[in-house]
Amino acid sequence: MACDQVQELMPLALSSYKRSLPSAVTSFWSSQREGESMNGFRSMLAELVEDNGLNDVEIIWGAERRKNLPAFFHPAFKWDFIVLRKSHLLAAIKLNSDVAPTARRLQKEADVAVASALNLWAGYRRGAFGESPRPFVGWLMLVEDAVGSRRAIRDRSDHFPVRPEFQGASYIERYNLLCRKLVQENLYTSAAVLASPRAAMQTGKFSDVSEMTSLKMFVTNFAAHIAAEAAREI
Repeated sequence: MACDQVQELMPLALSSYKRSLPSAVTSFWSSQREGESMNGFRSMLAELVEDNGLNDVEIIWGAERRKNLPAFFHPAFKWDFIVLRKSHLLAAIKLNSDVAPTARRLQKEADVAVASALNLWAGYRRGAFGESPRPFVGWLMLVEDAVGSRRAIRDRSDHFPVRPEFQGASYIERYNLLCRKLVQENLYTSAAVLASPRAAMQTGKFSDVSEMTSLKMFVTNFAAHIAAEAAREI
């Protein structure tokens, strides 16, 4: 069923995203506990599932330990938010953050994002998740918005030039480039980066880096996927 047909049957419900977002950002900065700082975003995604017509699903997130999915090059990979319906994988999302970003941390996040997706899709093509429709696979990153995060950084390649889009790009822009490429290379259905300052602990403030990698684009794509699944029962 085409996306426009789905929206005619069931308009996307995004009110929970608009309502929950400020508290998700403030709770991120207030918590900063390993594994818990992104719980506000997980809760927001769970509300989007229910609001867009799916109540007969199992959502695995938070302190839940059953967050591994079968891989291909490895036995399993951990995801941060999983939606299952009738024993099929409906969605798998990674939620990450980078406070005071460094080149080493950015490279690690990029490596894990790529490896996770490659493993999932290779397994999907070989029936690891049963005969199910293509799942929504998402990657969401919150980066500290600070002077160091927006400063141009240099990279060196000893034998061949670094790709031009990376030359002089800041950490925030490099996360933006990563998100764009993850989607353009069909590794992720949608990927988003949010830039948020520490002062957002009181304000809930954040900014998008580009329209393609905005949180609104991410949640709209996610809600559309959920609505399409719900419409299969109509």
